[in-house]
Amino acid sequence: MDNGLALIVSGPSGSGKDTILRKLFESHPEIKFSISVVTRPRRGDPDEDSKYRFVSVDEFEKMIEHDEFLEHNLYVSNYYGTPRKPVEDAVANGDTIILEIDVNGAANVRKNMPGIKSVFIMPPSMEELERRLSKRGTESPEIVAERIEKAKSEIERKNEYDYIVVNGVLETAVDDLYNIINNIKNI
Repeated sequence: MDNGLALIVSGPSGSGKDTILRKLFESHPEIKFSISVVTRPRRGDPDEDSKYRFVSVDEFEKMIEHDEFLEHNLYVSNYYGTPRKPVEDAVANGDTIILEIDVNGAANVRKNMPGIKSVFIMPPSMEELERRLSKRGTESPEIVAERIEKAKSEIERKNEYDYIVVNGVLETAVDDLYNIINNIKNI
Protein backbone atom coordinates (compact mmCIF):
# COMPACT_ATOMS: atom_id res chain seq x y z
CA MET A 1 0.00 0.00 0.00
CA ASP A 2 1.20 3.53 -0.78
CA ASN A 3 2.16 5.79 2.07
CA GLY A 4 -0.70 8.05 3.02
CA LEU A 5 -0.15 11.78 3.02
CA ALA A 6 -1.83 14.66 4.81
CA LEU A 7 -0.79 17.99 3.31
CA ILE A 8 -1.56 21.47 4.59
CA VAL A 9 -2.28 24.10 1.93
CA SER A 10 -2.49 27.73 3.01
CA GLY A 11 -2.34 31.10 1.34
CA PRO A 12 -3.86 34.54 1.57
CA SER A 13 -7.26 35.40 0.18
CA GLY A 14 -6.79 36.09 -3.53
CA SER A 15 -3.75 33.82 -3.90
CA GLY A 16 -5.84 31.38 -5.91
CA LYS A 17 -5.63 28.41 -3.56
CA ASP A 18 -9.32 27.49 -4.04
CA THR A 19 -8.93 27.56 -7.84
CA ILE A 20 -5.69 25.56 -7.71
CA LEU A 21 -7.28 22.95 -5.46
CA ARG A 22 -10.43 22.73 -7.60
CA LYS A 23 -8.30 22.07 -10.70
CA LEU A 24 -6.14 19.57 -8.79
CA PHE A 25 -9.20 17.62 -7.60
CA GLU A 26 -10.73 17.68 -11.11
CA SER A 27 -7.63 16.14 -12.66
CA HIS A 28 -6.76 13.88 -9.69
CA PRO A 29 -10.01 12.74 -8.05
CA GLU A 30 -8.07 10.20 -5.97
CA ILE A 31 -6.84 13.10 -3.81
CA LYS A 32 -9.18 13.76 -0.90
CA PHE A 33 -10.18 17.04 0.74
CA SER A 34 -10.47 17.52 4.50
CA ILE A 35 -13.95 18.90 5.15
CA SER A 36 -13.94 21.53 7.89
CA VAL A 37 -16.53 21.60 10.64
CA VAL A 38 -18.13 25.03 11.15
CA THR A 39 -20.85 26.65 13.21
CA ARG A 40 -21.47 29.61 10.90
CA PRO A 41 -24.74 29.78 8.98
CA ARG A 42 -24.90 28.52 5.41
CA ARG A 43 -24.43 31.22 2.77
CA GLY A 44 -26.21 29.47 -0.07
CA ASP A 45 -23.03 28.76 -2.04
CA PRO A 46 -23.52 25.50 -3.98
CA ASP A 47 -19.95 24.40 -3.13
CA GLU A 48 -20.44 24.80 0.62
CA ASP A 49 -21.33 21.18 1.31
CA SER A 50 -18.14 19.95 -0.35
CA LYS A 51 -16.00 22.14 1.94
CA TYR A 52 -17.92 22.33 5.22
CA ARG A 53 -19.90 20.26 7.66
CA PHE A 54 -22.32 22.56 9.48
CA VAL A 55 -23.00 21.82 13.15
CA SER A 56 -24.44 23.58 16.18
CA VAL A 57 -22.24 25.32 18.72
CA ASP A 58 -23.16 22.63 21.28
CA GLU A 59 -22.10 19.84 18.92
CA PHE A 60 -18.83 21.62 18.11
CA GLU A 61 -18.03 22.15 21.79
CA LYS A 62 -18.68 18.44 22.48
CA MET A 63 -16.24 17.61 19.67
CA ILE A 64 -13.66 19.87 21.38
CA GLU A 65 -14.23 18.07 24.69
CA HIS A 66 -13.64 14.71 22.99
CA ASP A 67 -10.41 15.93 21.33
CA GLU A 68 -11.86 15.39 17.84
CA PHE A 69 -9.99 18.26 16.15
CA LEU A 70 -6.46 18.64 14.82
CA GLU A 71 -7.06 22.37 15.13
CA HIS A 72 -9.97 24.69 15.79
CA ASN A 73 -10.59 28.34 16.42
CA LEU A 74 -13.29 30.87 17.10
CA TYR A 75 -13.50 33.51 14.39
CA VAL A 76 -16.14 36.27 14.32
CA SER A 77 -18.31 34.35 16.84
CA ASN A 78 -18.21 31.11 14.83
CA TYR A 79 -16.16 27.98 15.36
CA TYR A 80 -14.07 26.44 12.57
CA GLY A 81 -12.15 23.19 12.90
CA THR A 82 -10.31 20.38 11.13
CA PRO A 83 -11.63 17.02 12.32
CA ARG A 84 -8.92 14.54 13.29
CA LYS A 85 -10.47 11.16 12.33
CA PRO A 86 -10.99 11.68 8.56
CA VAL A 87 -7.40 12.89 8.19
CA GLU A 88 -5.92 10.05 10.22
CA ASP A 89 -8.12 7.49 8.41
CA ALA A 90 -7.08 8.79 4.98
CA VAL A 91 -3.38 8.56 5.88
CA ALA A 92 -3.85 5.07 7.38
CA ASN A 93 -5.59 3.96 4.17
CA GLY A 94 -2.71 5.19 2.02
CA ASP A 95 -4.68 8.15 0.63
CA THR A 96 -3.59 11.72 0.06
CA ILE A 97 -5.72 14.33 1.83
CA ILE A 98 -5.45 18.11 1.59
CA LEU A 99 -6.13 20.34 4.59
CA GLU A 100 -6.90 23.86 3.37
CA ILE A 101 -6.38 25.97 6.47
CA ASP A 102 -5.05 29.38 7.49
CA VAL A 103 -1.59 30.01 8.89
CA ASN A 104 -2.75 29.84 12.52
CA GLY A 105 -4.59 26.57 11.96
CA ALA A 106 -1.55 25.20 10.13
CA ALA A 107 0.67 25.95 13.13
CA ASN A 108 -1.76 24.09 15.41
CA VAL A 109 -1.94 21.07 13.09
CA ARG A 110 1.88 20.90 13.06
CA LYS A 111 1.77 20.57 16.86
CA ASN A 112 -0.78 17.74 16.64
CA MET A 113 0.78 15.96 13.62
CA PRO A 114 4.54 16.43 13.85
CA GLY A 115 6.17 15.94 10.47
CA ILE A 116 3.13 16.93 8.42
CA LYS A 117 4.18 18.67 5.21
CA SER A 118 2.82 22.02 4.10
CA VAL A 119 2.55 24.25 1.03
CA PHE A 120 2.05 28.00 0.99
CA ILE A 121 0.35 29.47 -2.11
CA MET A 122 1.78 32.88 -3.00
CA PRO A 123 0.41 35.50 -5.36
CA PRO A 124 2.96 36.56 -7.99
CA SER A 125 2.99 40.09 -6.50
CA MET A 126 1.07 42.28 -4.07
CA GLU A 127 -0.17 44.32 -7.04
CA GLU A 128 -1.63 41.19 -8.63
CA LEU A 129 -3.18 40.16 -5.31
CA GLU A 130 -4.87 43.55 -5.00
CA ARG A 131 -6.06 43.32 -8.62
CA ARG A 132 -7.56 39.85 -8.02
CA LEU A 133 -9.32 40.91 -4.83
CA SER A 134 -10.69 44.07 -6.44
CA LYS A 135 -11.78 42.22 -9.59
CA ARG A 136 -14.08 39.97 -7.55
CA GLY A 137 -16.37 42.96 -7.05
CA THR A 138 -17.88 41.37 -3.95
CA GLU A 139 -16.27 43.60 -1.32
CA SER A 140 -15.83 47.28 -0.62
CA PRO A 141 -12.44 48.96 -1.13
CA GLU A 142 -12.09 49.02 2.68
CA ILE A 143 -12.55 45.25 2.93
CA VAL A 144 -10.10 44.73 0.06
CA ALA A 145 -7.58 46.89 1.95
CA GLU A 146 -8.14 44.79 5.10
CA ARG A 147 -7.57 41.59 3.11
CA ILE A 148 -4.34 43.04 1.67
CA GLU A 149 -3.07 43.82 5.18
CA LYS A 150 -4.02 40.33 6.40
CA ALA A 151 -2.30 38.84 3.33
CA LYS A 152 0.91 40.71 4.18
CA SER A 153 0.94 39.25 7.70
CA GLU A 154 0.23 35.75 6.34
CA ILE A 155 2.96 36.05 3.70
CA GLU A 156 5.42 37.00 6.45
CA ARG A 157 4.87 33.44 7.77
CA LYS A 158 5.55 31.65 4.46
CA ASN A 159 8.88 30.33 5.76
CA GLU A 160 6.98 28.15 8.26
CA TYR A 161 6.00 26.02 5.23
CA ASP A 162 7.96 23.24 3.56
CA TYR A 163 7.13 24.39 0.03
CA ILE A 164 6.02 27.58 -1.68
CA VAL A 165 4.01 27.65 -4.91
CA VAL A 166 3.72 30.97 -6.73
CA ASN A 167 0.40 31.20 -8.55
CA GLY A 168 1.27 33.32 -11.57
CA VAL A 169 0.08 30.83 -14.20
CA LEU A 170 -2.72 28.63 -12.91
CA GLU A 171 -1.80 25.45 -14.82
CA THR A 172 1.81 25.72 -13.68
CA ALA A 173 0.76 26.20 -10.05
CA VAL A 174 -1.52 23.13 -10.24
CA ASP A 175 1.31 21.08 -11.75
CA ASP A 176 3.73 22.37 -9.10
CA LEU A 177 1.39 21.32 -6.30
CA TYR A 178 0.85 17.87 -7.83
CA ASN A 179 4.61 17.41 -8.29
CA ILE A 180 5.18 18.33 -4.64
CA ILE A 181 2.64 15.67 -3.58
CA ASN A 182 4.36 13.05 -5.73
CA ASN A 183 7.82 14.01 -4.49
CA ILE A 184 6.74 13.75 -0.83
CA LYS A 185 5.08 10.38 -1.41
CA ASN A 186 8.20 9.05 -3.13
CA ILE A 187 10.64 10.12 -0.42
